[in-house]
Amino acid sequence: MSARRRLGARWRRRRPLRTRLAVMAAAAVAVVAIGVCAAAFFVIRYKLYQQLDQNLAQSATLIAQQHRSEGLGVMTGECRFLGAPACSQLVPADAADDPSKPYLLPVSDRTRAVAAGHRPAYYANITLPGGKPGRMYTTTFGKEGEAVQVALRADIAKRGVSQAASLLAAVGGAGVLLSALGGYWVSRTGLAPITRLTATAERIAATRDARHRIELPPGRAARPGHEDEVTRLAHTFNTMLAELEESVAARRRLVADASHELRTPLTALRTNAELLARADRLTDTQRDRASGALTRQLREVTGLVNDLIELAREEEPQPLLEEVRLAPLVTHTVDAARGHWPAVSFSLHIAPEAADLTVPGVPARLSRLLTNLIDNAAKFSPPGGPVEITLTRTDLTVRDHGPGISEEDLPYVFDRFYRAEKARALPGSGLGLAMARQIAHAHGANLTAERAPGGGALFRLTPPAS
Repeated sequence: MSARRRLGARWRRRRPLRTRLAVMAAAAVAVVAIGVCAAAFFVIRYKLYQQLDQNLAQSATLIAQQHRSEGLGVMTGECRFLGAPACSQLVPADAADDPSKPYLLPVSDRTRAVAAGHRPAYYANITLPGGKPGRMYTTTFGKEGEAVQVALRADIAKRGVSQAASLLAAVGGAGVLLSALGGYWVSRTGLAPITRLTATAERIAATRDARHRIELPPGRAARPGHEDEVTRLAHTFNTMLAELEESVAARRRLVADASHELRTPLTALRTNAELLARADRLTDTQRDRASGALTRQLREVTGLVNDLIELAREEEPQPLLEEVRLAPLVTHTVDAARGHWPAVSFSLHIAPEAADLTVPGVPARLSRLLTNLIDNAAKFSPPGGPVEITLTRTDLTVRDHGPGISEEDLPYVFDRFYRAEKARALPGSGLGLAMARQIAHAHGANLTAERAPGGGALFRLTPPAS
């Protein structure tokens, strides 16, 4: 990399985006303005000299017609006037035939070659006698071995070219200045949302408060579907902040609910541990009761902590996914529930078309989902009451014949730590159904709860479409 390129790269790294954008926009417009002015200058110069050349060609034709009989040498004019008549002269191909009187216009080897017919006619810029600028045209005279040279003063064309150059230079300078102002305006207005985005991000980083949002101009905010890229970026950043705020609020609720749920069993654990520390003062019956309570409470706390760890997972690891056959998995889960809930009657019905139904997922996680649904149904079933599990091609349903779900509790049954009034006296932490829905969503399935016809609750798991 050359030193100039390294210097340019270092300059770009050290300058803010607004400065670089302004410089690039100004440079682009300036290049276009200078290019247009340069092109206009060459067009004007070409047209002015083209008109002068046309006058010279007409003068040469006129002189050739009017002075056919005249000899060699100067024929007309002294080139003292800005317009016609032009000064003209006849030049032979051989220098030995030159007249004794000197020529007014310069004669070169090229002129002799035109007279001899060896070269075509040509135009040339010359200095006339008296120091005035002129334009000369050399062509054949009509006679073999002779050439005619015609010249006109080029003051007007030269002055016009100079004036055009001055005017276009002024226009180009104004264009560069306006391009600089336009580049600054573009960078300031175009990057305004990014400036607000940066300020908002810095404010969030300093205050750790995700409630801040990027304020958009009313015209841009009121035209959805017509936003530019920067406005869409601001909308996306606001959406991300909303998701972050909701996630932070959910985490705080989870911590608050978990601390509330853990306070009671931990207090009971501490009480029983302190009681067992004075075991020499207790009877055998009291010691056994305290030990059993401590074991039971440890089991509850362990289950609650495990449930919280499970809820902290938001999606399934992709490498662990496999095609899981639902029928054997449901059968195994129901057999395990029969051993865990001997007082409950379980009935399983698998439709013939669902015998080979498979879904992509993690077998252990899907088993935990089914276990939570079946345990919840068994917990609310009366002694000897049936729990019906049905697997079809479209869904899996688990129904119990317990007290059911009231209308006011139905929207909240899948919330963490939520327990209905009828369930407060039953064991559990209120995390089983929340975990079941999270596992279902992680597998692309849908889990809903409804009131079963005739009483009881019905949970419906709909696998993702094939």
